[in-house]
Amino acid sequence: MLLALAQWLSQDIRAFQVFNYLTLRAVLATMTALVMGLLAGPAVISRLTAWKIGQAVRSDGPQTHLVKAGTPTMGGVLVLISIAISTLLWADLSNRFVWVVLIVTLGYGWIGWIDDYRKVVHRNPKGITPKEKLFGQTIIAAGASIYLAFCVGAETNQRAIDLFMAWVHGGFAMDLPSKADLIVPFFKHVGYPLGVWGFIVLTFFVIVGTSNAVNLTDGADGLAIMPVVMVGGALGIFAYVTGNSVISKYLLFPHIPGSGELLIFCGAMAGAGLAFLWFNAYPAQVFMGDVGALALGGALGTIAVIVRQEIVLFIMGGVFVAETVSVMLQVAYFKWSGGKRIFRMAPLHHHYELSGWKETQVVVRFWIVTMMLVLFGLSTLKLR
Repeated sequence: MLLALAQWLSQDIRAFQVFNYLTLRAVLATMTALVMGLLAGPAVISRLTAWKIGQAVRSDGPQTHLVKAGTPTMGGVLVLISIAISTLLWADLSNRFVWVVLIVTLGYGWIGWIDDYRKVVHRNPKGITPKEKLFGQTIIAAGASIYLAFCVGAETNQRAIDLFMAWVHGGFAMDLPSKADLIVPFFKHVGYPLGVWGFIVLTFFVIVGTSNAVNLTDGADGLAIMPVVMVGGALGIFAYVTGNSVISKYLLFPHIPGSGELLIFCGAMAGAGLAFLWFNAYPAQVFMGDVGALALGGALGTIAVIVRQEIVLFIMGGVFVAETVSVMLQVAYFKWSGGKRIFRMAPLHHHYELSGWKETQVVVRFWIVTMMLVLFGLSTLKLR
């Protein structure tokens, strides 16, 4: 909105042309979301407390977490509102990628809100059933996957429609432009053609998988939000690179017209996340809840697909991956062995807590690991 206003004013006042620069608007989006979150945080926490929207803690979890029962949850609403408003203020609203990321984010946030609502109102720590949650995630991810399959390799929506019609008339079998290939990091020209179905399947699993991975990680004060900020910020850099024809050519990345505008969203996500961390740091005044975790994970997955960095997301989000794999291994081994466990408790952060680490140690050490992995992921920009 403000971009459109600035562009209109720049016709008479040249100074307003500065708002056409992505980097400036990204900084302003970050600051806007940060200030909004910091200012609105106390009021939101007070309202959640007044409504008695308190966290229900698992009885089989670490005993140190029992004191957290009753702490306001669903604080992710604050994060999503800050992201949405800041993005709408500073992004180019004619950009198709901005809208698809916003829709996925808010759609997954809605699923998380329903899950949190059942936990709070019905006092059920498990919330909605896994089948219900997966069904909602599948509908949104499938829609985004099909849309992106034809948009990532096309400069305009009309070209995307032409590709879709060619796919339909071709009997649902067609190769996509090379821009839609799966890029292998650290190699100059290594990419694997996915085809339409391959792209759709990969995108679906990236979005759903990242959403659930962030949700599993959100189990300690500040544990999930800071990795989200770091990974999201790094993806913003990749978005800027792929959206710039000159830089993308120099760094041997595919040029995805319009993807650079996602830098605004990533900036807003970083600002909103840091504002939330102010209240979520140990001891937490508010928890993010599924409304925030599912949404932010879905956003990261969608952005990674658009900028063609699915493998790099897997690297930078190593903490999310480790948390998810720990749950999968624990469940599989428990069933196979008839009740034995690999870890003291899953997800992985609970294992370290039960091994003697303090909660703050687990959180900060996981942050450090994420920072190292993000820097490693960013090195793929040049080490090719």
